[in-house]
Amino acid sequence: MSSIFCPALFIAAPSSGQGKTTITAAIARYHRLQGRQVRIFKMGPDYLDPQILEQASGHPVVQLDLWMAGEDYCRNQFYRAAQVADLILVEGAMGIFDGEPSSADLAATFNIPIALVMDVKGMAQTAAALAMGLANYRADVHVAGLIANNCASERHRQLIADALPEDLPLLATMSRDPAISLPERHLGLVQASEVSDILEDRFNTAAAMIAQGALAELPAPVEFSARELPAVAPLLSGQRIAIARDEAFSFIYAANVQLLEDMGAELIYFSPLHDKQLPEADVLWLPGGYPELHAKGLTENSEMQSQIRDFYLADKIVLAECGGFMYCLESLRDLDGQSFNMLGLISGQAAMRGRGGCQGMQSAVLPEGDIRAHAHHRSTSENTPEPIGHGRRQRHPAPGEAIYRSRGLTASYLHLFFPSNPTAIAALFKPRYEAGAKSNA
Repeated sequence: MSSIFCPALFIAAPSSGQGKTTITAAIARYHRLQGRQVRIFKMGPDYLDPQILEQASGHPVVQLDLWMAGEDYCRNQFYRAAQVADLILVEGAMGIFDGEPSSADLAATFNIPIALVMDVKGMAQTAAALAMGLANYRADVHVAGLIANNCASERHRQLIADALPEDLPLLATMSRDPAISLPERHLGLVQASEVSDILEDRFNTAAAMIAQGALAELPAPVEFSARELPAVAPLLSGQRIAIARDEAFSFIYAANVQLLEDMGAELIYFSPLHDKQLPEADVLWLPGGYPELHAKGLTENSEMQSQIRDFYLADKIVLAECGGFMYCLESLRDLDGQSFNMLGLISGQAAMRGRGGCQGMQSAVLPEGDIRAHAHHRSTSENTPEPIGHGRRQRHPAPGEAIYRSRGLTASYLHLFFPSNPTAIAALFKPRYEAGAKSNA
């Protein structure tokens, strides 16, 4: 089996909220400014962090997860990246050992050294103790060092550095500076497209901090072995797929788009917010996003709403995921309590809630086959019809998200990872009435 070596580093932390994305972006931007090719991967089902990291590195960011995507897919992606990159970065998810599989599992599977990011506000030597505990928790995980985030001063940095053992060095310190923080909202970071100019200044400021430490040098090379995936058949040849993409709908895996193209589909993007004309297409994909922030604009674009309803009534195929599902209901109540009319393709109402929510890995159990997916939302749906089934949770027996089907529409809170079952995706995007499939109209 052939293999290739490429410097690589896995950015992980004791918990969420420690600054992983800020620091991953800073490292990427620093090395990009040195003229190096940087490729970034994001652990787990995340849409917002990859948008930030794509802008920082200048290249699309691929999500990797051993359960959702599988080891062969992950290995293939790493090998392909190593062929063109001077540096591979992986941003972990949650805490380093949280989840099944965890960030540590992904790092260990591919022997990628870990840089621990820790928010050191309010502690000094204790940060070293915590880092040592994490570094020695599993024998199959190699922690290369600590990155101290929110460091208050040079004295603060020195206290941490002096408390660390020689084999666990302080790789970098990031000062307590709002000029490098990333804007946030209720589901995580603000979309990169909304704050693009602000991000540029913050990336460059953070990159200057990276220049002062060991991370200014490339990490040790990691060996990535080849793993060829089965060839994708042109099962969607001739199909035109219209994909909603704008401020309201942007949660789109690059891997999903790539698979559709590999299967021969022609992709056309449009904006339910701004466009007045729905493109000519055989299939409509309404992905997740932030329709609750743009509900008024979606309601006021009556021309687009009317054309999508006509598309649905013509029994054409529609896939609606999370925010797209909310758009398909009769109404949507935003965080301020205002209610707006949506498409009404499915009976029921969506309502945002300020706290709580649902997240986690699930398989979408569909007549076409099981497709691995995840849920992450802070809204509820009420008065909906009887679902055709529910998602199957990764590690819990309780039913997952409801899955609805009406005419050619399949709708759910689930975000599907298409490469987990290309054959099922092809069947999902083909006309179903010819096969005698049932619907809950």
